[in-house]
Formats: sequence, structure tokens, C-alpha cells
Amino acid sequence: MKLTDAVVADRFARVRSRMAETGVDALLLSTGADLPWLTGYEAMPLERLTMLVVPAEGDAVLVIPRLEAPRVVEHPSFAVAPWDETDDPIALVADLLGPSTDPSVETVAAIGDHTWGRFVVELLAARPGLALRRGVEVTGPLRMVKDAAEIAALRRAAAAVDAIAVGLRDERFSGRTEAELSRVIVERMLAAGHERANFAIVATGPNGASPHHDPTDRVIEPGDVVLCDFGGTMHGYCSDITRMFVVGEPGREVTAEVEAVYAVLAEAQEAGVQAGVPGAPCETVDAATRAVITEGGYGEYFVHRTGHGIGTEEHEDPYMVAGNRLLLAPGHAYSVEPGIYLPGRFGMRLEDIVVCTPEGPERLTNAPRDLAVVR
Repeated sequence: MKLTDAVVADRFARVRSRMAETGVDALLLSTGADLPWLTGYEAMPLERLTMLVVPAEGDAVLVIPRLEAPRVVEHPSFAVAPWDETDDPIALVADLLGPSTDPSVETVAAIGDHTWGRFVVELLAARPGLALRRGVEVTGPLRMVKDAAEIAALRRAAAAVDAIAVGLRDERFSGRTEAELSRVIVERMLAAGHERANFAIVATGPNGASPHHDPTDRVIEPGDVVLCDFGGTMHGYCSDITRMFVVGEPGREVTAEVEAVYAVLAEAQEAGVQAGVPGAPCETVDAATRAVITEGGYGEYFVHRTGHGIGTEEHEDPYMVAGNRLLLAPGHAYSVEPGIYLPGRFGMRLEDIVVCTPEGPERLTNAPRDLAVVR
């Protein structure tokens, strides 16, 4: 999603307002999702430092390797300061923070969560009196609430993976490897307009009991329960969906146990989606799914939180997990993905992306949620 000058200016204004609220003198953003959210530029994870310096007052400056500067779309809200190979970029950032004239007075800077450790260490050495806090304290609450354009971008990404999930129902699974089917999904995400595929989990039979299984050369067989969880980045915003399949064959029915487990899972996921009303604590979404799974007798086999926020990152705030009392608000976008994992046998997960609206929860992913029988 391309950012207009007006959007960038609005985000800078809200960042500075948040800095004032939290007592932050400067915001420092390097690699990670905060920088592209604020400026439209995504820094490559290089040994060459890229860092946006946003002082509470004064001009914001993007310190960037000269060879990367052509990739920046400039906006009036920040200046671009390219540095050459013989320059010291840490010294440039330290200078932008201003001199430390009184050792007893700290300069409080919020630094991006994904900044490389080497740059943090070097910056602390170069700038005495610098006190660092997490950048998410400034950017997190702002990025959590998506505006209409961001929700539209998430909806487009969701529609793309929806279509892929539907197409998998007609795909041949039996006789192919997990890795082969994973590659098919990756190729379809790219063909559907994603800039990159972030993951494509295909977990079959006992491998499904590992929630983040890496696809292997295991050959998919008749009777296998198959978990497909995939997502990518499309125009800067992420998709994420999980659907379940069972490989059938003539005269062989899906076992009663598999159907029973899936019925509990589907009921739990629906309960979690419906719990996401404005003003409800995030933890209530987790509690709603967990209650159904526990009552169904599978509580010990639900081993992770119910969901995560989604936006420019596939996992970001807010998280649907016990202890998170943040109140859901219109604009929050997140996954609802309970799972049941039976070690050595099979695993199941059902995931949709949901956005909180004034009228209640709205699913962005809408591919059929039944247990699909495939060849």
C-alpha cells in the first residue's frame, strides 16, 4: 500500500503526540515493520545501518546507506541523509540526537524492537547519557488500530488466500510430499499478488501435532489428516489462514474420532470469533475458545494462545492470550486460531483473520470451514 504525503504526515503527528505522552525525547527506527509503517520505506537487514531519527521537536532524518537511498520514496515529513562507505553512521545518529552536555540528564530514546544488537551497543557507546526504551511503547498502540485503507489492504490479502484455500479442495494430495504441496501454495500466493510468501505449513498425519511443522518429504497417504496454514505479504499487509483436509479414498470414510475432534475445534473457533466485540478484553477471545476445547476433553492438547494481531507484520499486537486485558477496539485486526494436537497421531487448527468493527467482529477470511475430504 503506497503512502500519501498526508498519511505520512498524520502518522508522524500521532507518533510525536505519543512520544510526548510517554516522555520520549527521540524515536529511532531501523529494520522491522515500524519504519515502513511510518515512512513507506522498508530497510533491508544489512550490516550497513539505516535509522530514522525522530526528535520530539525538530526535523526527522532518515540516515541511510547511499546505495540504498534510491529505494526511498521521499515525503515532506522527513529528510534523507545518505552516508558513504567511509562515513560512521553511528556518529551521524549520535549527532542528530544532540550533544550530551550534562551527564546527569538522560536523553530518552525509544528504539525499534528489531534493531540489530550491534548497532544498539555501538550507539550507547557513542552517545553518553542515552537511555533506551522499546520502540513499541510509542508505535504499538498506533499500529494496532488499523484505518480504513489498512483494513482494505488486509481484506484484499485475505481474499487472495481464501481463493487458494478453496482451490486446494480440488487438489490431489495423495502421493505428494508435504514439501511439494507447500511449494504449490507458495507459488499460488505469489501468483495471486503477494510480494512474498511468509510461510506455507503443510503438516500431515503425526506431523500435524507440531504446530509450526516444517514441511518434509513425508508422502501424503489416504486417511491422513492434513493441516495447511499459509500466508504472505501483499502490498505491505499480511494474510494468514489455516484450513483442514482429510485424504479420502473410495469406500473409506473419515473416522468418527477425526470428525468429533474437528467438531469441537470448529465450535471453539466460532466461539472465539463471536467473543471479539468492542470493549471486550483480548483475553476473553482466548478464554472462549479454550472453554469449548476443555469441555470437549482436549484442553491439554491446546498448547498455544488463540491469536495474534496482523498488519504489516504477520504477528503483532494485540495478542489473544490469557492475561492480556487490553480492550478490543474498532480497527483491531487479529487471528482466531485454536488448535488441538494429539502427539503421534494428528493435529488440527482452524484460523481466520478477524477485524473488530463498531458492529462486532467481521471475518476477513471466508473460505469454507468444513473438514474437506480430498483425493
